[in-house]
Formats: sequence, structure tokens, C-alpha cells
Amino acid sequence: MSNFSKLDAVLSSLPDDIEKSGVSATSLLQQKAIDVRNNRVNWQSYKQSQMISNEDFNFITMFDNTTLEKRAQILQTHGHQCAKTFVSLMGHIAKDQTVQYILTMIDDMLQEDKTRVEIFGDYARKQHESVWTPFLSMLSRSDGFIVNQTSRIIAKMACWNKGTMEGADLQFYLTWLKEQLRLPNNEYLQTVARCLQMMLRIDEYRFAFVNVDGISTLISVLAGKVNFQIQYQLIFCLWVLTFNPTLAEKMNSYNVIPILSDILSEAVKEKVTRVTVATFRNLLEKPEDKDIIQDNAIAMVSCKVLRHLSLMENHKSDDQDVLEDVEFLNEKLLAEVQNLSSFDEYSSEVKSGRLEWSPVHKSEKFWRENAARLNEKNYELLKYAGRASRRRLGGISAASRWRLVGVSVASRRRLVAVRIKAPHEKSVRFVARWFLPVSSLI
Repeated sequence: MSNFSKLDAVLSSLPDDIEKSGVSATSLLQQKAIDVRNNRVNWQSYKQSQMISNEDFNFITMFDNTTLEKRAQILQTHGHQCAKTFVSLMGHIAKDQTVQYILTMIDDMLQEDKTRVEIFGDYARKQHESVWTPFLSMLSRSDGFIVNQTSRIIAKMACWNKGTMEGADLQFYLTWLKEQLRLPNNEYLQTVARCLQMMLRIDEYRFAFVNVDGISTLISVLAGKVNFQIQYQLIFCLWVLTFNPTLAEKMNSYNVIPILSDILSEAVKEKVTRVTVATFRNLLEKPEDKDIIQDNAIAMVSCKVLRHLSLMENHKSDDQDVLEDVEFLNEKLLAEVQNLSSFDEYSSEVKSGRLEWSPVHKSEKFWRENAARLNEKNYELLKYAGRASRRRLGGISAASRWRLVGVSVASRRRLVAVRIKAPHEKSVRFVARWFLPVSSLI
């Protein structure tokens, strides 16, 4: 079965709207929507003040005061008028409470039957207008419920329409979602994540999200303090992305494996564990480049994933998928351990940014045997070490560069060539207590 066939099979077993899943928590948006539905709008007052037309008044009062069955009949015969009225009301009414009610009516209408997204598409085509403009413009409003209810509608339309969202509209929406993820203390973060969970089911949207720097945003949020529900939702997004071989090959350049390993070590909810090990499996199974698969495996070994898998085996899951994923990972990683060299271990440490005072940093023999390998792949490891030197791991990184200078006169030139400073006297003094005197290496 191909990557995408398997993904389609998995996603088809999930509800169309992930927020309606029986296992998911009730979001703040859902809670507030209950109150919004109970605050009925006095449409007559809008008609009397001439804020809405007679045509819109007649439709909205008919639509708002009826049963589900009659509503379906109305939409069958008055679909064009439905879209026209809702677009008009969104554009002409400013009061937040009324706009909240309008958007909730639209969302409920779509939730009842996902094919109703075509009502807005058909109307826009006949008017020679963009179906997205009325909704995207709502994202600039200041009310949190309004913008997030609108976002929820956009995600449904983008996923359930016959055509896909494209170009500047798609980039604008995905950028907005990304910015909402980064928004401090965003009380609607759960809804933002759920919109992404829906959007990233579609391959074109995955690439577009990566192009707006989406992966690094997901990782940044996961690296912070978020609850298990957000962890699950954002790792779900990463998991879906890894079904695409091209994107799976890019993943660990964003330091995904160390972050997910930390989450796995502390996870208390099985759904977080389940989606994390599923993502790890994809990182060893989906890339087509064998070198990348090996790098991912080494990174997992270095991040103590085998230890976490061992603990999971001691607490048997009832989920057959989890058991299969754990077995797969154990087999692959244990095989990798057999072939793991000291240089592989060091390389993985440097790339992950998680340098430790391990034996390789103190071994003169290691550096004499492996110094030349730092030239590989256009000085890739030296560049990683340079980035580490600008973080709190600078002492260990400086030690590595100091060793390199010590074993080769040409090494300083290499460091300069890739614009990395050779260790200065303060760095040498800082790490000297860990090593032999400088004279013993020169």
C-alpha cells in the first residue's frame, strides 16, 4: 500500500471534523457556541433600521426559525439566496454578538451536511467573486470567538469543497493559523490546532504550510509548556506531514526527534504516546533517502528512545497499532545500535544541539581518527557546531573546535572557511580542565 493510500485509509476512519470526535476534549469555542445559539437575534430591529434588505430579512427569519428537516428543504430550493444573505449580513452588520450568531448558524449548517459548502462556491462562481474573500476579511476582527469560528468555517470549506484553496488565499490563511499558534496565552489554541489537523490531511496544503515555516512553529510550541491535548493535536499535525516522503526527509532538520523524545518520556496520556511513536515510525519508514533514515535512527538512539520503548513494553497497551509501532521501532533501532560508531554518536549530538560531556569529547584518539570527517558534506558538522557555540552549549562546542585545531594545522583554515571562529583563549581556558594540556596535542 502506498504512503498516501495508507494515509487515506487512516484518515477516512476519523470524523470529517476532528473537533466532533468522541475522544477529543470540548474546546472553548464549542462551549461559547452554546451560549451564542441561545442569544437569539431580533432580526425585525435590523429590518426597521434598514440595516438589512427585505429579501435578506425574509430568508434569515425563515431559516432561523425552523426544524432541521425544513432547513434542509429550504437549502435545496433557496441555496443561492442562502449564500447571498449570509455574505451580505457578514459584510453589513458590525455588532459582535450578531456576527457571532451568524457565523455559528453557518458552521452548524455545514456541520449538518458537508456538501453544503458548495452553496457558497456556486454562489461565488455565479457572481464572479472569490468564495474566500468574505471569510478571510473576518479574520482581521478583534473578537476571539468571531475569528476562530470563521477559521473553523474556512477549514471546512477548504477541505470539503470540490476544489482546493489556492495561491494568496491559502498562504494568507495558513500564515494566520501559524501566527495564532505563536500568539501568547491564546485561549483558542485548541481550535487553531484542530483547523490545522483538518487542513493537513490534504497534500497541497501540507507543502503550503511548510513553505510558511509551519514546521518550525509546531516545534516551537511543542518545546514550550503546553497541555497534553495541544501536544496530541500538534504531534498529529507532524504525523500527517510525515506521510509525504519529501516532507518526512526534511523533518529532523527542524530538531523534531529530540523534542518528541522529551514529550514521550513525560507523556501520561496514551493518545500522546500513540501519535508520537507513530510519527517516529514514519520517520524511519517514509523517507526514500537511506542516509536520512539512518540519521533519524541514530538521533532516536542518542535521544534515548529505546529506553522509552522499553518502558512502554512493560506497560502493555491495548492498542494493536501502538504495539506494532513499538515492535517496529525496537527492531530498527536495536539494529542501528549494532552499527553505531563513536563518530555517529558525536554527529547526532551535534545535529540535535544536545551536546554532553561524553567520552568522545575528551578522547585524543577519537579526534585524531575522525578530524578529517568533519570536512564531509561541505563542513556540515562544523556549521552545526558553530550554531551550538552561539547557544548555552558553547563550552562543549568550543571543546570540539579546540580539539580539531589541535590535531590539524589546516583545521583553523576550515573553520574560517565556514565562518566559524576558532576557539579563543577564554574558550581554551574554560575547557582546559577537561583535557590534556594543549602542548600534548600540538
